[in-house]
Amino acid sequence: MTGESGTDDAEWPTSAAAPAAVTTATVVTTAADSGTRNSVPVTVSLRVVWRVGLVVMALVALALFLRFVVTDGGSVLFTVLMSWFAALAMTPLVNRLSRHMRRGAATGLVMVGFAAFAVLFFLAFGALFVQQLVELVERLPTYVDQALVWVNETFAMSLTTDSVLESVNLSPNTLAAAAGAIGISLLGFLGSAVGTVFSMFTFAMFIFYLSAELPQLERWVAGLFPARSQMLVARVWSLTLEKTGGYVGARVVLAGINAGTTAVVFVIIGMPYWLPLSLWTGIVAQFVPTIGTYISIALPVIIGLLSPDPVVGVIALVWAILYQQVENLFIEPRISAKAVEVNPAVSFGAVLLGAALFGVAGAFLAVPVIAMLLALLNIYGHRYELLPEISERIDAKLVRPQPRRSPRHRTPAADALADQPGA
Repeated sequence: MTGESGTDDAEWPTSAAAPAAVTTATVVTTAADSGTRNSVPVTVSLRVVWRVGLVVMALVALALFLRFVVTDGGSVLFTVLMSWFAALAMTPLVNRLSRHMRRGAATGLVMVGFAAFAVLFFLAFGALFVQQLVELVERLPTYVDQALVWVNETFAMSLTTDSVLESVNLSPNTLAAAAGAIGISLLGFLGSAVGTVFSMFTFAMFIFYLSAELPQLERWVAGLFPARSQMLVARVWSLTLEKTGGYVGARVVLAGINAGTTAVVFVIIGMPYWLPLSLWTGIVAQFVPTIGTYISIALPVIIGLLSPDPVVGVIALVWAILYQQVENLFIEPRISAKAVEVNPAVSFGAVLLGAALFGVAGAFLAVPVIAMLLALLNIYGHRYELLPEISERIDAKLVRPQPRRSPRHRTPAADALADQPGA
């Protein structure tokens, strides 16, 4: 058969070096407007098949390797990620100090400062913290029983501890097994002091090298791209570090301010177990998104209400509401000005996904990872201006309706006065 070009099908060019590479030769015909037929040969090369097969095998091997890293090397990966975000949180202080000294010395000075603060804190409050924490854990069942008694008397219910545990699919045997597992884990942890010290040393070394060698790491990453893309890569790198580091650093600072001010208030009002409860309030309120504020203050309020002086719980609730307003209006805008904003729904979903995939470690690292991804999206993504009608419709939904005022009763004399031209 001869196509429009007047050449035979057998004269189509094939590979002379590998004649066996042609496995099939089919003809695809298409009808033209004039009724003629075009003949297009399609060849399948074994070389292409091998290339596709090798690519598929490489992808499968990469997926298996990543699965091995995540499952078997999860602890190391968690340590590296924690060190990375800790180094990002230290970056603003290290950058300021590195203007006057070498970056390695600046990093070491910042780490020594944090370590000294931690040592002084535990020397001053360590024994008190452990004592109050142990007493709080021992009295938790009593607080639970008192809370159930109050609920039963107030709402005419007949709840018991066993019924509450069964409603959440927990049984005494399950709790006993969990307690035994925790006890074994704690004994193993205390018994492996050398391993604990080694883990802390590894964590500190990762932080030091990631912070001290951050410019060299930026140089290495930028060198992976051609010259025309290096400016964009450097800009994305610097802005991502600024936004993500600002977010992590802001959370740490806000947690410290919250815990410190709450501890002072709890001491003044006579809150039982004020030290662990204040630390609980500051950490949970800042690092658990969306519902962290309510969870953090719920425990101190309940313990205060069940204490000999229930007014303590009421004052703790009032303090939590007042502090939250002050933080939202004055403290957080100043501290988080340069940090990336994470939508509460996005952060809450990220925590749930991280906890489902990697447990507690995933829940803890979910929000910083999402903050880093959002920073990249804000920098590299392209946003378009909304049409005026769409923007106006959205703005109309955000405007609060004005309350309707009831018409005041007007006398005939007042109506006559209002109708005058000069009125």
